[in-house]
Amino acid sequence: MSERLEAEARALGFAAFGIANANAAPETEARLNAWLADGCHGDMAWMADTAERRGSPTGLWPEVRSIIMLGLPYTPPLDPARNLGRPELATISVYALGRDYHDVVKSKLKALASWLHRQSGEDVKLFVDTAPVMEKPLAQAAGLGWQGKHTNLLSRQHGNWLFLGAIYTTAALEPQHTPRSHGSTRTSAATASCGSCTACISACPTGAIVAPYKVDARRCISYLTIEHKGPIPAEFRTALGNRIYGCDDCLAACPWNRFASHPADPALLPRAELAAPRLADFLALDDAAFRTVFSGSPIKRIGRNRFVRNCLYAAGNSGLDALVPAVSALLGDPDDAVADAARWALARLGHG
Repeated sequence: MSERLEAEARALGFAAFGIANANAAPETEARLNAWLADGCHGDMAWMADTAERRGSPTGLWPEVRSIIMLGLPYTPPLDPARNLGRPELATISVYALGRDYHDVVKSKLKALASWLHRQSGEDVKLFVDTAPVMEKPLAQAAGLGWQGKHTNLLSRQHGNWLFLGAIYTTAALEPQHTPRSHGSTRTSAATASCGSCTACISACPTGAIVAPYKVDARRCISYLTIEHKGPIPAEFRTALGNRIYGCDDCLAACPWNRFASHPADPALLPRAELAAPRLADFLALDDAAFRTVFSGSPIKRIGRNRFVRNCLYAAGNSGLDALVPAVSALLGDPDDAVADAARWALARLGHG
């Protein structure tokens, strides 16, 4: 059954596949609780609220017996840092340049879970970053790779460019790990490691990787531009540069990426208009225009106000007088965080 399931998964486009027992990552709960106790989750209260269910698969679903972990590559065809030196442009994280990965991965998971249910009669539940599931430790337990010092999943075949999905099932499946790309012998991809490399730690613009294998979300640009509501703390605004949605610096710095052998799933390829977007165009977006531009994109979920707030910080960091009129037009914005960011940007541009 496990081998047939893997064949179905690969036919659906999943490049990484593994199965683990439901109790295969027992250390996860303690590590999560220690991270929460240090306050590293910032404003993400839901992380703490769901900690008991998040700590182990059986905490979420007591009947689960096996975890199927799957990876869909989003290997960037473009240099993630291509826009960082161009202040008139905006930099958007690689994962958000195409269709919303939630929709893409979920549709494939549904097809695979349905196949498993038909074949086994067992119950299934599927998750794509929308439930209290610790995908990365479970992916490591299933042999897809290992958590690097930046805490993201790494593998020999994919670097760190993988979207993860999980299928929980009551079926007792044989643990199955992704095979080596150069042979048929099955082995855990987690046998590799980061060694003494600290490239991801050095690359972080805000020092968010406070120790190997530990990220303080309160300092992370991805958290600050996506999850954090209200004004971004002043100490981090300059470090944002022109990053307006997420950050790829620690991911792009990883040497393992040079071995990534799978291109991005076609549904996840970047939209042409987001490859080199102009800040001035984004600053002009009202709510209706924002929803139109980012329909079907993961960016849509943060809303126009948070998005324009981020763009204003980028404008303030640009040093471009040409952006002053667009920034000035937002001084009276009804959203307090947007208006605050506009005042900050004007002051940075020498017009405050």
